[in-house]
Amino acid sequence: MATFVYKAINTEGRQVADTVVAPDRAAAIEQLCDKSLSPISVERQDEHHAGGALTRVGRISKGDVEAFTRQLANLLAAGVPLSRALNILSREASKPATAKLLATVHDQVAGGMSLADSMSQHPRVFSPVYVAMVRAGETGGFVDLVLEQIATFRSREQDLKNKVTSAMLYPMILAVLAGGVLVFLLTFFIPRFSQMFNDFGGSLPTLTKMIVTASHLLVRYWFIFVLVVGVAVFGIRRALSSEEGRRVLEQVTLRFPVLGRAVSRFALVRFCRMLGTLVGAGVPLVAALRVAKEAIGNQVLADAVDVAIDRVQRGTPLARSLESCTVLFPSSVIEMISVAEESSRLDKELVRLAGSYEQELDRFLKMSVTLIEPALLFVMAALVGTVVIGMLLPIFNLQELIR
Repeated sequence: MATFVYKAINTEGRQVADTVVAPDRAAAIEQLCDKSLSPISVERQDEHHAGGALTRVGRISKGDVEAFTRQLANLLAAGVPLSRALNILSREASKPATAKLLATVHDQVAGGMSLADSMSQHPRVFSPVYVAMVRAGETGGFVDLVLEQIATFRSREQDLKNKVTSAMLYPMILAVLAGGVLVFLLTFFIPRFSQMFNDFGGSLPTLTKMIVTASHLLVRYWFIFVLVVGVAVFGIRRALSSEEGRRVLEQVTLRFPVLGRAVSRFALVRFCRMLGTLVGAGVPLVAALRVAKEAIGNQVLADAVDVAIDRVQRGTPLARSLESCTVLFPSSVIEMISVAEESSRLDKELVRLAGSYEQELDRFLKMSVTLIEPALLFVMAALVGTVVIGMLLPIFNLQELIR
């Protein structure tokens, strides 16, 4: 008997890790299946500890992983054996870190380990969703097809993320610029004017007094403001490191009118594309749902999909199972999925929905940025204008101040 370390997905869709005692690896996997667990990786405990040092292979970019995935898919589709394909790619890798990783994966696969198990030992390079898709491909005998689908999915996913990032870049620059201008006025410009007003004496307008007071507080107690900001950032990061804290932030995000819609549409695109890709590759619906749920990127929405998975397991159609999560799945999407189920075109319809809503998300982001830009400019102008007007008001009453 030997002890095996495993990672698996339970019936609730959560990843669990533990050990199991069995005579061999096949028996260990059978025990996990009897417990209604979907294994991600199963390895002997001694090999697990020995392999831990092998995961430190340096930093590998997402582009390198995508290129490796597509090249491996092409080699396997051409009939090249897996071990030989990995050996070819490790020798042709342009970066030492990539070559080291592929050599490690090749040695483990040549030693009898499955490709998914080997990849699961490098979680910084191969995500749980990636490993789960490869495992599904190995189980069904279509690894080349799954790898090609992964490469395409990751490419489109990166394009979508780049669109979101580029759309938010300009508003963020405007916000930082507005804050910088305001701080400059309060710390450099206002103190010189306030000294001049003090020399004249007299009563200052209320707006001017408020601005001067804010300037004095910022100049004298700037370290307190920095400390408060630092504590706030630390507290937020500490809260986000816990599952409960992330859930609270995700719930708050979903309630924002513009941001919440963008987040939910982004999650819908990822879910539909992943589920359509898996179903099209021949992965069973329940297993595909569990993997696609991990691609959502929002735990609150993923919890809603958990409920749908339970209903599908009890025999409820997919569309009727998903209709309870109205935030993620609009009624129109539910109806299209229902029709696709009836016509046995679920995989194609899901991929089509992903492309359609990706275009809608792109238009929505462009429109939002178009509206946010003048709004931020107006806010920045209002803040700066308020400060300038507050400093000019005493000048209008300069004769009275001199008297």
